[in-house]
Amino acid sequence: MEEKTVLLVEDEDNIALALEHLIGRQGYRLRRVADGDLAMAAITEAQPDLVVLDVMLPGSSGYEICQSIRRDATLAGTKVLMMTARGGEVERRKGLALGADAFLTKPFATSDLTDQIKTLLEEGPDA
Repeated sequence: MEEKTVLLVEDEDNIALALEHLIGRQGYRLRRVADGDLAMAAITEAQPDLVVLDVMLPGSSGYEICQSIRRDATLAGTKVLMMTARGGEVERRKGLALGADAFLTKPFATSDLTDQIKTLLEEGPDA
């Protein structure tokens, strides 16, 4: 089975380290960028199976990045898991409306994150 790739877009180092550890333990290949403006270049270049995307980023926001992913036909199969600390229902709805496949509010249980990632990556690109 081909190793799944995950791109983590998170600007806070302490959160990113914890997420990198968690996602890496699941056996996925992981790369991280910490800036919204660098995210699209990394996504286009790496073509990850899943983008774990923070909403609040320096440069482009997670919402803008999600929209860009959905507008790019070559990235049609890319799953997007958005997460934010400003976890109101409005943010969640906006993320899902812009094309996110799932949305988590920080702080979240590590099992919620790993379950979401597993679910998204097992669905395949056509789900």
